[in-house]
Amino acid sequence: MAQSRGEQIATELAGRIVKGDIAPGERLPSEAKLTAEFDASRSVVREALQRLQTQGYVRTRTGSGSYALTPPRSVGDDDWLSAKGPAERAELHAFRTAIEQEAASLAARRRADADLAAMDDALARLASASLPAETVDADFAFHRAVAAASGNRFLLEAIDRIGARAIVLPEARIAAAERDPAAAAVVTAEHAAVADAIRAGDPTAAAAAMRAHLFASAKRRDAA
Repeated sequence: MAQSRGEQIATELAGRIVKGDIAPGERLPSEAKLTAEFDASRSVVREALQRLQTQGYVRTRTGSGSYALTPPRSVGDDDWLSAKGPAERAELHAFRTAIEQEAASLAARRRADADLAAMDDALARLASASLPAETVDADFAFHRAVAAASGNRFLLEAIDRIGARAIVLPEARIAAAERDPAAAAVVTAEHAAVADAIRAGDPTAAAAAMRAHLFASAKRRDAA
């Protein structure tokens, strides 16, 4: 059956979110701009946004607008951490890799039971996530838990300031039409390998597992 105009617009916007053209936490264009861009009525645009919200691609804040995947945060002077376009996203990913492998290494030395519990909780949420927003939230929660376990407040602050906007999901993980449970299982296993090395108190293995996960993540992003 042919898609309605609202469905077509929702599909187009979902594609932009999946590819990272609209980054996690980024505000979608206003209804007026979307109406002009798609030459559609406001009611059709609202239908499209409602579909995106129902499917978990956006969250809507009354009086503020719709935001991709995760709630926005006030970045203030942290605009330098925003990545626009493939080149900047690649740079941000390299920055994440540099600090997160060190965070994982420190976490293996310093983790407490509460830190391991936070990682396990994030892993469970990641494994059971069915909506894009749930996947991003759980993914980021895991990386934040590792940073917290490092015991280094600067590493944790860096991860908090980058936020979930650094997590770009390839289509195979979240698009309903292309959902691949095997791909999601691979990503969960990569996170679990990091947690296992931290739990074992092995700094070298923890750093290597984090680096391998982020390298694989970059490959998936580039292939999307």
